[in-house]
Amino acid sequence: MNRAVRLVPAILTDRPETLETLVRQAETFTDFVQIDITDGKFVPSKTITWQDIACITTRLSWEAHLMVERPENYLRGFKQAGARKAVFHYETTATPEEVITLARKLGLEVGLAINPETPVSSTLALLDQVDSVLLLSVNPGFYGSKFIPEVLNKVAELRAARPEIEVGIDGGIKESNIPQVAQSGVDVIYAGSAIFLQPGPGESFRHLLSLIDKVVA
Repeated sequence: MNRAVRLVPAILTDRPETLETLVRQAETFTDFVQIDITDGKFVPSKTITWQDIACITTRLSWEAHLMVERPENYLRGFKQAGARKAVFHYETTATPEEVITLARKLGLEVGLAINPETPVSSTLALLDQVDSVLLLSVNPGFYGSKFIPEVLNKVAELRAARPEIEVGIDGGIKESNIPQVAQSGVDVIYAGSAIFLQPGPGESFRHLLSLIDKVVA
C-alpha cells in the first residue's frame, strides 16, 4: 500500500516585503508552508526573523525550519510568531534533548533535520522523542541548490528503524526528480524554488503535485 505524499511549499527570503509576497501567493494554493530560517552562521545565508513573520496576518499554518546555531534561543520567538512546529538541525547542538524538551514545553511540535553528510544511525536515539525527521537533500541555506540523490538511501534506513515516523525531504526538488523522490517512501516533500521562482507559483505547485499523484496513486 502506497503512502500519501504531501507537498509543502518552502519559503526562503531575507526581505520582509518578499516574505509577505510569498505568503500571499501561498495562500492561493495551500494551507501549510515551511518557513526557512538561517542565521548566517550554521549556513552562510541569513534570512528574515520571527519578528518579521509576526508582522504578517495569515490563514496559513506553518512550521519553522531552523537552520541556526543554538536553536533553543529561537523557539520562544517562533512560538510567539505563530509556528505550529519547529524543525531544528541535529548538527547545531550538543544537547538536542534539551531543545526537544523546551519545544514541547512551549507547545510546539518538533522535527529533527539531518544534513546530507550526517548518518541516520547517529540520530536513532532521538527519533522516539520527535514528531518527524527531515532529510536535507542539498547543503542547506539557498534556493536552487543541487539535489544529492544518495540521500534517498536514508529513507529506507529510517523506515527500517522507525516505520511510523514521518519522513520529509527538502532541497533541490524539481520536476525532473520529484517522481523518484515520491517513490522513495517519504511522507512529505518540500519544494522552494521549483514553486516560488517560477512564473506561476500556484500552477507550479499543482503540476508538481500531479507528478507525485501519478506515481503514488
